[in-house]
Amino acid sequence: MALTPWLRVPIDRLLVARLRRELRGSPVPAHLGLIMDGNRRWARSVGVDDVRFGHRAGAEHLDRVLGWCASAGIGAVSVYVLSVDNITKRDDAQMAFLFHLLETVIPERVRRPGGAWELHIAGNLDLVPDATARALKKAVAATRGRPRRLTLAVGYDPYGDVADAVRQVLWEAHDRGDSLDDIVQTLEPEMVDARVAAPDDDIDLIIRTSGERRLSGFFPWRSVRSELIFCDIYWPGFRELDLLRALRTYARRRTGTLGR
Repeated sequence: MALTPWLRVPIDRLLVARLRRELRGSPVPAHLGLIMDGNRRWARSVGVDDVRFGHRAGAEHLDRVLGWCASAGIGAVSVYVLSVDNITKRDDAQMAFLFHLLETVIPERVRRPGGAWELHIAGNLDLVPDATARALKKAVAATRGRPRRLTLAVGYDPYGDVADAVRQVLWEAHDRGDSLDDIVQTLEPEMVDARVAAPDDDIDLIIRTSGERRLSGFFPWRSVRSELIFCDIYWPGFRELDLLRALRTYARRRTGTLGR
């Protein structure tokens, strides 16, 4: 039987407090990946047919989740916002609203004075409207030097990211006058690693909400060794309790205690 809201909130608080105590001293992912899925389905689940309601709730919810991540000791978070396929295949009206959220809600929340997150963008901002690109670039500049790193994948192409990195390695070798044989003999994964789009380090744990069980091209070079958790909750309904449960699973996997 589902709990009524007035009863669920205090129970959730008790469970959160217990999990925080349980996680003390446990390994925490240095770098967390989030695939924020299920905004439209969440809106319909709460009786709202306008999917824009779900997208706005999802964009606003990111700020709350980042606060939980900081409290848990996570130093870097990478978030899938818009892929190239999202931008090119969704209808214009929906994309216009998503671009509006990227211009307003996310930069406004991230740029607030005293914030902890330094913003980075991975992807091609030439694919978004000029106003959206300017707002994101201003937020990047305004947050420079903050202690924690937030990377948003906007206009991100997983295939193009790796191909562009390899292409850059080849052009640099060509400019040095290296022969094809030199390039073949010296090409190493570390050379590509240094040239793929931000984030700069591997992702330890990826959480995808909504029940979908796929990565959808989420930073493929950085997710080779990632632990994966698929959460059967729509993104706007993702709670601190759900995050802490995912962190507990991650800790148990890393310490070999899962299932004990």
